[in-house]
Amino acid sequence: MFKLSKKVAVVTGASRGIGRSMAETYARAGAHVICVSRNEDALNVVADGIKSNGGSASVTAINVSNLEEFQNLIKDTTDTYGSVDILVNNAGITRDTLIVRMSEEDWDTVIDVNLKGAFNGIKAVTRTMMKQRFGRIINISSVVGLTGNAGQVNYAASKAGLIGLTKATAKEIGSRGITVNCIAPGYIATDMTGQMDDKAKDLLISQIPLGRIGSPDDIAATALFLASDEAGYITGQTFTVDGGMVMI
Repeated sequence: MFKLSKKVAVVTGASRGIGRSMAETYARAGAHVICVSRNEDALNVVADGIKSNGGSASVTAINVSNLEEFQNLIKDTTDTYGSVDILVNNAGITRDTLIVRMSEEDWDTVIDVNLKGAFNGIKAVTRTMMKQRFGRIINISSVVGLTGNAGQVNYAASKAGLIGLTKATAKEIGSRGITVNCIAPGYIATDMTGQMDDKAKDLLISQIPLGRIGSPDDIAATALFLASDEAGYITGQTFTVDGGMVMI
């Protein structure tokens, strides 16, 4: 169940956190994983770890906000491995501040990476998946894209945009056997939450019905299901993985 044998997966933002966990999970399920981010050294650490555990992985360092670089990645992957079966648009950044202090550069940079980067990935891979008449596209949004958050208008807008991008693309290409879905993580144990003091963590946990901060593996498990054959009749959906913090 939930096997990805002989599948080829491209995972952006794979050098750490949620992206790294998804890459490792896909590899354990039998996929060859192309680990993508800007940091080639960090990617090599991830890929080496996958290989040492018997998995298959390679690395490509690109700027996802550059369409030509993304198109070259997909072309090179198809030429080398014969297909691209799974694309996970996970790369994301923050530039947090109140809107009255937010610079145009803060806005543009976050939108370029978080939203345009996903657009670039989908645009680059769609023709390949249409020819295959198979594909799984998974966009990583955030509960902030559903609720908003003070000090994160750029991030919230980019993550809300991913939900709309998911729905529209799912309607466009569903007839070709391609599913497009979205995961909206809640608070996940990452470098950011690791820097919070105990009081702030306790306040945060009090808002989560399941009583804990999530782990990257919680997101990876959902991404594995959505990439699998068992999820073949699910498309255009947004899955909140947040311990029950946001119920819609």
